[in-house]
Amino acid sequence: MAEPALPRKPNRSRPRRTQAWLRAAWHAARWSRGAARVSLDAAADDEAAHGPTWSGGNRVDLLPLGETLFPALKAAWQQARSSIWLETYIFHHDPVALDLATTLADAARRGVQVRVMVDGLGSARSIPQLASLFRDSGVEFMVYRPWRRWLDLVQRGHWRRLHRKLCVVDAQVAFIGGINLIDDRYDIHHGWSDQPRLDYAVRVQGLVAQQVLWSMRRLWLRTVATGSLQRQLRRMPGPDVLRSRGERRRYLDELLAWGGEAPPLREIRAAENRLRADAMTARPGGPEGLPSVRAALVVRDNLLQRRTIEHGYIQAIDQARTSVLLVSPYFYPGQAFRESLKNAAGRGVRVTLLLQGRVDYRAAAWAARALYRELIAAGVRIYEYQRAYLHGKVAVVDEIWATVGSSNIDPLSLLVNREANLLVRDPHFAHALAEHVRGELVHALPINHANLDKRVAWWIRPLVALAARLFIAIAGGARNY
Repeated sequence: MAEPALPRKPNRSRPRRTQAWLRAAWHAARWSRGAARVSLDAAADDEAAHGPTWSGGNRVDLLPLGETLFPALKAAWQQARSSIWLETYIFHHDPVALDLATTLADAARRGVQVRVMVDGLGSARSIPQLASLFRDSGVEFMVYRPWRRWLDLVQRGHWRRLHRKLCVVDAQVAFIGGINLIDDRYDIHHGWSDQPRLDYAVRVQGLVAQQVLWSMRRLWLRTVATGSLQRQLRRMPGPDVLRSRGERRRYLDELLAWGGEAPPLREIRAAENRLRADAMTARPGGPEGLPSVRAALVVRDNLLQRRTIEHGYIQAIDQARTSVLLVSPYFYPGQAFRESLKNAAGRGVRVTLLLQGRVDYRAAAWAARALYRELIAAGVRIYEYQRAYLHGKVAVVDEIWATVGSSNIDPLSLLVNREANLLVRDPHFAHALAEHVRGELVHALPINHANLDKRVAWWIRPLVALAARLFIAIAGGARNY
């Protein structure tokens, strides 16, 4: 007679992992919303309740153009000891980009944890080559929202692209900006040009690097969970938590350990101490020791931070007293943003816009030019950059406040894409950025009433307004733009 089967022991690990998911989601919501806002610097004054989280003790270096950024990235990756995190919209396969990819692969081979996430639309042409290179080296490579079918055009979620350009090395050094990993002189749609694109990035050492790393880890964990089925169906690279038990266990263990909390103060203070030691080594006997640059990371997502970057711009412009210098290749701001620019010009602030003159997308140029008459009539100065393609997204207000990042001033960036900008309050950095932009104005054409009619036909504005409303409706953006 067969013995009765013993009762199965309850699986206690599953409830614990479910609790980890729920706890991570809750803490992520609290941190990203700012409801449980904690100053990362004890000396920082209290900001507005819904403003960005500012921190002191940062070192911020301006890196104009890829010819400055790429060597800095490569040097940091070659010196990396523990981890490299990278997000980008375009990771191309030209010689410059492949050299960077090889450096990442070399870092992974020597034991550095390397995680790379690229956008499925922006990097579509190079994904197979990058996947092959990274697969054999141990780089963790993942595609954000693969784009392979024309049907994706009418699906709301597929318009929401990963447009951020972020990198963190060893949890100490962060790179933030608008520069894709592609040769400065090469354009995917227009080929090679003599002059490099005008674009900007920054290197940040200090407490902001902890914010950047936290944001990148949060998006990585979320994308692993929500995009696994889509990547599997479309045969795109990324952790396979659906079919691999090992990958699934590893993912849940990391999620449980992470928990979704804000960067631990112990790690933040360690970064601060390292930065102070570096500063004292560079300047022996210096009375200040730690740099005093105040900075904040602001991101745009489709959950709780839908208009954070836009509000950061508007708040700075509303407080401007002397000057506003804004650079954006794609420019079609909403009503509130336009009113802020016009009001600033009306109270005597010198408002200058550097926009795209060498057009890469005709519809984008029409959108910007549809607003020229309104803005010029209000006293805003507009220049179109002629030397090369313009891709930089920066602004300087009163040469005290500045921002560098990935966000354009258009509905795609302000309402749909995932974006990331760095805000800086420092007169030295703001002046250096303003000086570089002013140096490029000599290669720009000022727009005035004499040449306005050649650029703006009467029918452009209503057509653009209709197209913008249609796009916002399809992409699922805010209605009150």
